[in-house]
Amino acid sequence: MQLTGLLAADPAQLLPAREQMAFTLAFHIVLVPFGMALPFLMMVANYRGLRRGDQEALLLAERWSKVAAVLFAVGAVSGTVLSFEMGLLWPGLMGRFGAAYGIPFAVEGIYFFLEAIFISIYIYGWKRLRPWPHFWSGLPVVLGGAGGTAAVVAANGWMNLPGGVTLRDGRVVDVEPLAVFFNRAFWYEFVHMLLAAYVVAGFVVASVYAVGLLRGRRDDYHRLGFLLPFTVAAAVTPLQVFVGDLVTRQVFHHEPVKFAAIEALSSTGEHVPETLGGVLVDGQVRYGVQVPDLASLLAGFSPSTRIQGLDAVPPGDRPPDHLVSVVHLSFDVMVAVSLVLLALAGWFALSWWRRRDLPASRWFLRGAASSGVLAVVALEAGWIVTEVGRQPWTVVGLLRTRDAVTTVGNVWLFFAGVLVIYLAVGTGTVLALREMRRRWKARDDVPVPYGPHARPAPTGPPADAEAHRS
Repeated sequence: MQLTGLLAADPAQLLPAREQMAFTLAFHIVLVPFGMALPFLMMVANYRGLRRGDQEALLLAERWSKVAAVLFAVGAVSGTVLSFEMGLLWPGLMGRFGAAYGIPFAVEGIYFFLEAIFISIYIYGWKRLRPWPHFWSGLPVVLGGAGGTAAVVAANGWMNLPGGVTLRDGRVVDVEPLAVFFNRAFWYEFVHMLLAAYVVAGFVVASVYAVGLLRGRRDDYHRLGFLLPFTVAAAVTPLQVFVGDLVTRQVFHHEPVKFAAIEALSSTGEHVPETLGGVLVDGQVRYGVQVPDLASLLAGFSPSTRIQGLDAVPPGDRPPDHLVSVVHLSFDVMVAVSLVLLALAGWFALSWWRRRDLPASRWFLRGAASSGVLAVVALEAGWIVTEVGRQPWTVVGLLRTRDAVTTVGNVWLFFAGVLVIYLAVGTGTVLALREMRRRWKARDDVPVPYGPHARPAPTGPPADAEAHRS
């Protein structure tokens, strides 16, 4: 993921610092939806199990909670590395704006501990708490995930549209915490990310069971394991597409340079075409397909809507052509994947409305099995648009990225160390999840911890203890 265009005056540390942040953010962002939305899915399954006496739903809830705990732990590791990176790689940001930028992360820390405490209680309580008190112990996990994500999005939104700080001679002399947190970009970024989390988690979890259905495992466990998360994702996807359109229009009004990069638009004008694909070379789009007037129509509901191009930006504040191409193509990928997922959700909804059943075609299951990967691709593409679209600024209008980066040390060696850590963590995560799957597959007949038909735990001494006594 190339995120830089070095200028002659750029520090040598800028390229490796950007590459390292790109890598670690790309790794960490995949874990965020599971911290936010997977606990909601386990709560839905838990509720269904309690209300209907559904043993399969309770088993799914128990297993999903354990997966959520593993991914939460991995996210804690990768998030900790990111925290160190902010201070080590970007001292210009933390030294100058730490009093403001640190506020959302302080809030995030509170939600992190809330989530960690209650997910432990929830998992510990499967065999120790009464059913409904145990169920309600999972609610803070859902709220903690959403609150923590809101805090991180607030920090990102503040970098895009900073506010709540008073500067004097280039130094922060006063901070308004609420204005920093609830900045002008907060609400539309947060809602967009919240919905994205449910789309990603829903499709990823459903895709696992879709593979099982394709392999002929048509039992109630696999069917329910597919239906619960896929229904959530399918219901949220149309809303996400609608909100995404609103968010893009907000970017048009409040972040015109980023919008120009999204459209790969060099010159300000009206009747701007929508360019599909293509790259920007010497200020001109090549290899793209243009739809006349569509960009102006989408931005302002009129073909005569005037859109600011990159030519309206001073050369020093203008992103280089290759970064514009990265933003433009990433946006196209995000939109294209979203429309594919919308079509898949529509196919599912139509079949369920007609037959109260899944589509009979195996092509639907193949699409559902691929939906998890596609959703992650859309998530990554969206964050590339958000982060790279801000360049060459770290805090738009206040701090350039080349002025925020460290100017000491060999960042390439630091990057190599981080790669080793993340490789170990990623490998360990995959092996842990595979081992959990193997054990679950071998013990499908184990009763769920509680429920109307659960076998009560033995009250007497264990059989081996009796044998030992005799």
